[in-house]
Amino acid sequence: MNPILSFIVVLIGIYGLATSKNIIKSIVCLNITQTAVILVFLNFGAFHGSNIPILIDKVIDMTDPLPQALMITAIVIGAAITALALMLSIKIFHYYGTLDWKELIEREG
Repeated sequence: MNPILSFIVVLIGIYGLATSKNIIKSIVCLNITQTAVILVFLNFGAFHGSNIPILIDKVIDMTDPLPQALMITAIVIGAAITALALMLSIKIFHYYGTLDWKELIEREG
């Protein structure tokens, strides 16, 4: 995937995060942004013509495995944060009866 396309998807996720009025939509936009950032890092971690390190006999051009390991960790942490955010949104809905950001801010302000 092209790094420029990944960066555009990051911007789309940030735009959706800034304009969403619902907590669930905000969580989805945050996940879109996280996934696109992971793609950007993986694109910058590999270069054209490189091979994965475990399937080659000779080491000529090898992809660095560190960004891949870090992005797997980021995916796991992102899944845990998404689960926590969805659980908190359920608790907010049960307590306030709405998931609209504007209504929640008005009730607390």
